[in-house]
Amino acid sequence: MTTAGLWMLLALGALVSTTGLPVWALLLGTSSAFAVTGVLSGAIDLNVLSALSPRIVGLLESDLLQALPLYVFIGVLLQRITVADSIFSTLVRIFRPFGTHGSVTALATLTVGSLIAPMSGSVGSSASLLARLVGHRLHHLAPARAIALVSTAATIGVVVPPSLVLILLGDAMLRAHLEASNWPGYSLGAERIISTQDVFNAALLPAAVGLVLWMLVAWRQGRFAEPGRSAPELAVDDNSVTASQMATALAAIAVIVLLLTGVFTGRLFAVEAAATGGCVLILATLVSRALSWAAWREVLHDSLTLSGALFALLVGATTFSLVFRAFGTDRWLSELLLNSRLSPHLSALCVLLFVALCAWVLDAFEMIVVVIPIVAPALIAQLGDAQQAAVLLLLVLQTSFLVPPMGYAVLMLRSRGELRQASTPAIVNSLLPFILVQVAVTVCVFGLPPIVHMLDQPKTAVSSEPMKSEEDIVRQMREMSGSPPSETGK
Repeated sequence: MTTAGLWMLLALGALVSTTGLPVWALLLGTSSAFAVTGVLSGAIDLNVLSALSPRIVGLLESDLLQALPLYVFIGVLLQRITVADSIFSTLVRIFRPFGTHGSVTALATLTVGSLIAPMSGSVGSSASLLARLVGHRLHHLAPARAIALVSTAATIGVVVPPSLVLILLGDAMLRAHLEASNWPGYSLGAERIISTQDVFNAALLPAAVGLVLWMLVAWRQGRFAEPGRSAPELAVDDNSVTASQMATALAAIAVIVLLLTGVFTGRLFAVEAAATGGCVLILATLVSRALSWAAWREVLHDSLTLSGALFALLVGATTFSLVFRAFGTDRWLSELLLNSRLSPHLSALCVLLFVALCAWVLDAFEMIVVVIPIVAPALIAQLGDAQQAAVLLLLVLQTSFLVPPMGYAVLMLRSRGELRQASTPAIVNSLLPFILVQVAVTVCVFGLPPIVHMLDQPKTAVSSEPMKSEEDIVRQMREMSGSPPSETGK
């Protein structure tokens, strides 16, 4: 019955892709069904399941999760107010000297994605916000290119710190690294257990390189925009932003950059940055009177609904992982990988391929709370570098979200009405350059691990002074306290 956990994953994947039911409900239902089967067959000790309540209570007491509803609130509020529209119009005007209208619009879309995606929380909310914001502005592009551009921009928050995805992944990688350190054959050595800040530092450079290359691809594709609108219409769009809107947009950009920088550098906790951003948005919305009281009620309702769904997802994932580990499938997988005849790098590639297949049908949050805790210890043990493993997982997740037809970002945008529909082959053709850039960055991180350590914080130098004996320490303490030395201390 040690392989029962794999059947749980397969059953969950099949149910997610065919039923359309909430994932948290499927997690609870699948884990409950397998738990009952395991108890009746004797494969699971009933006393093991009693650990579920403390695990859930400990999960909900986590300080990190206090930022989750704040991020959700910011994402919902950004979709309702006009600040994001002003930011986009301002960026279009700033980028106007760098190319045609298609190129400028593409650059503005990716820049807005890099600013807002980390604050909006997830791929789904980023896709929804960007579709509403730029959907009607991309009609001069071919439908497939518009979907490819917005899909790519929606996934930027997966790798650009300090997004909620990276915060949750940092916590998951800390636990996975601690678990891997107890595996036979793996030694920490001079390395310490990874932290969320380490994940931020490791992900920034690959994310920046990928974003720059994506902008080059988008700029080139934008030069071949289809003639769907006249030049006067485009000119009106470029000059539609007023001086006050531009000032508001620049101030909003400055606040977002400062908050993200504060979290990235460790000067602000994620909760503090999210709370500050939420308060600034609330004040700006109240001063500008952008929302009616009815709209405010809708914002609060949507925020509570989405936050509740995410916490339900975490509870479902906690239940699922407990049953998965109760079957011993995690130990079986670790032994299988450690005893494999494949080289460590080939074993790591197999793990990453499994993650890519799972991410093709699951969202980022579902991957982090369900799949990553299972596979991350094995990946760390095979690579011997927790930061490299974290960045590779992020890049693989982001790539899978862009692969049609099941990629989460593409699937979300094709289900919305702001963008015109296009065939799957056309979308694949438009997304291919972005995916190739992503694959190239992933290969570089896989083959050149030092890339993820270039922004590491300097390690504390080890003193060359010999360690003091116990008598020296006692003598020094007496001297500091002013007490006379004892006869035995002479």
